[in-house]
Amino acid sequence: MSQRRLTILQINDTHGYLEPHPEIVWEPDGRPRYTTLGGYARIATLFRRARDERPGGVVALDNGDTLHGTFAAMHSRGEALVEPLNALALDAMTAHWEFAWGPEHLRRTLLPRLRHPLLAINCYEKAGGNLAFPPSVMLDRDGVQVGVVGIAATIVDKTMPPHFAEGLRFTLGEAELPGHIRRLREEGADVIVVLSHLGLPQDVKLASRVPGIDVLLSGHTHNRLRQPIQAGGAIIMQSGCHGSFIGRLDLTLGEQGGIAAADHRLIPVDETIEPDPAMQAIVEGIMAPHRAMLDRVVGQTSIGLDRTTMLEATMDTLLLRAIAAAAGTGLAFSNGWRYGAPVPPGPVTVSDLWNIIPTNPPVSTVELTGAEILAMLEDNLENTFAADPYAQMGGYAKRCFGLQLAFKIENPLGHRIDRAFAEGAPLDAGRRYRAAYVTAQGVPARYGRDRHDLPIRAIDALERYLRDSRPEAAAFDTPAAISAV
Repeated sequence: MSQRRLTILQINDTHGYLEPHPEIVWEPDGRPRYTTLGGYARIATLFRRARDERPGGVVALDNGDTLHGTFAAMHSRGEALVEPLNALALDAMTAHWEFAWGPEHLRRTLLPRLRHPLLAINCYEKAGGNLAFPPSVMLDRDGVQVGVVGIAATIVDKTMPPHFAEGLRFTLGEAELPGHIRRLREEGADVIVVLSHLGLPQDVKLASRVPGIDVLLSGHTHNRLRQPIQAGGAIIMQSGCHGSFIGRLDLTLGEQGGIAAADHRLIPVDETIEPDPAMQAIVEGIMAPHRAMLDRVVGQTSIGLDRTTMLEATMDTLLLRAIAAAAGTGLAFSNGWRYGAPVPPGPVTVSDLWNIIPTNPPVSTVELTGAEILAMLEDNLENTFAADPYAQMGGYAKRCFGLQLAFKIENPLGHRIDRAFAEGAPLDAGRRYRAAYVTAQGVPARYGRDRHDLPIRAIDALERYLRDSRPEAAAFDTPAAISAV
């Protein structure tokens, strides 16, 4: 009996990046090296090569955060990604930012045009309690039966803007997963694959608690796993973000069932990969109408702008300074987003601004007491650094301008902040501070009063700041806004 083999291809958190773009690869001395990675035309080539090597034996899966994140994605409300995704011939996906325009847009406009299903065992209709999406799919790959189970981001109805989850509720998925694994095994599945957008810490805990998972494809946290993690018998992989890497897992099945051997590769989508001509034509057709506008240079930076660091990042420092200048405030807050391709030292384009903040929200102001600022940041630190992975519901730490904090990560909930300074003086719990922010995640609705949206949006604020200031010389010469002690 010949050995049965299966190849699994993963893309995760591509965030609408259709074309090659800068990414950071860290040197051994800690310095960033900028390199050009990604692009759907190169990804298509890698997919084609895998399918040529193993005809009929490839499963291609997408962990979500796919239809949102660049100008092309936002301008089209996700529709620009439909044709390239269909050309990749994916087998299934799950979701997070796909809900950015509300569940009805996703279900009525986007999903009917995609040729692969969106899977989620943990997303329910509030009215009636039925699953909003199919939970799983069974695939026959050269005689190997592959059961794929999807878990959408549990945070959609917890930390995202309310319209993301209108009419829906989301669970963690742990309680539901064993029943779906058992059902798929009874239907003849040789391999169980969980396609998750919970995040790597959550997925490792999930795999350690739920038996029967063979492979867990993880998304959300943008980890470049060069070696898979083993937990509870599952092989866990995650493959970066922005389509800069794809994950490939080649499995050999044992004669008595189970996985006898596994070979994992994290493949950089680099310039050595020749673009697929058909996909290149699709992408160019999407981008050509916007090329002149997106390529317009709006400023210069002598330092790299990125979001690759947990506590503070140069890209967000620029954003915060721009919105504080637009609002005339001494404080500013934004969410600790992970997405956004780096901007190397040199020219800054309109495309870069859209990549920094693709939602282009209005610049807003709010009045907060010092006590509310401390409570908001303690809550954010718990969401980011909670000891229990299931309680981690943030991205990176909240970005702050005009505020310096020292905190102890290891301390318990509500007791992490050791000292705080605002606008150059100790933070006064009873004082009211006016702050600028962007998006509901910047300052959640339960904090503050007297909110106002200003007649300027974030991208215009960034362009104005780049025009009127010298950020390359002055924007980043202050102490870190947040430091650990």
